[in-house]
Amino acid sequence: MPAREENTIGTISKALELLNHFSRTRPEIGLGEFVKLSGRDKATTHRHLVELAANGYLEQHPNTRAYRLGPAVLRLSGVREATNPMRTLLRPIVSSLATEVGELAHASLLQGKVLSPVFHADPRVHGTQVHFDEAALLPLHATSSGIAVLAFAPAEFRRKILSGKLDAYTPNTPIDADSLSRIVEDVRRSGLSQLDRAYDDEVASQAAPIFDASNEVIGAISVAVPTVRAGADRLRGIAGPLVEAARTATRSLGGTYPEFIRAAKDAGTIEADATTARHHEK
Repeated sequence: MPAREENTIGTISKALELLNHFSRTRPEIGLGEFVKLSGRDKATTHRHLVELAANGYLEQHPNTRAYRLGPAVLRLSGVREATNPMRTLLRPIVSSLATEVGELAHASLLQGKVLSPVFHADPRVHGTQVHFDEAALLPLHATSSGIAVLAFAPAEFRRKILSGKLDAYTPNTPIDADSLSRIVEDVRRSGLSQLDRAYDDEVASQAAPIFDASNEVIGAISVAVPTVRAGADRLRGIAGPLVEAARTATRSLGGTYPEFIRAAKDAGTIEADATTARHHEK
């Protein structure tokens, strides 16, 4: 690839990365704040912002001149949902799961080497709740959703993730490649991922993978529980409905859920049939 083309692609990526700094709690961002958040120089950041605004991905508040997401994002989001209605499909499944288990549930889709949240629901029946940032990209090695995806992703993809830089988000984040490999293999046999305080010091979570019409893993559905009530019995009661939600989502997408994943509600585990597990090996 010519050097100029490589530089152009890098510039596009850096400009688009600025969009990831927006969230529900940070809907508008000024130039100075963008510089701090991105760690880039002011001139380069301003150039990227101008390009994004010129193409409709950003717009500036008429008074504060701070940037916010522009109409192009709405247009493309509408096209995506009309042609591939993932949020429409997952919303009732995730909402029903959250209501059934009484905890925050969310679905996320694979986006390169991270997971992008699609929809979350919280019945808010408890005084202590999990804070969920819908704008945050979820790391594969530090979240139950990510581990669930890694377990059923192609082997080469797993190797790339596990051999790359693994950031520690809490003291409990698994960052040793060998340990992570063992965790992933356990999930591959069971079909259910569970992590305790790996991404958030006060949250335990479980996740199950979801597959598309080609039976490729594309994301996961997860339930997050504050550690203060994440006892064994509580997590055991969530496992069955969680796997059923992931199975429903997969079938709605035209996929076939691995039959060896069966929720053993009484035992609180997910049983696995080794022969079928090998059949799903990438």
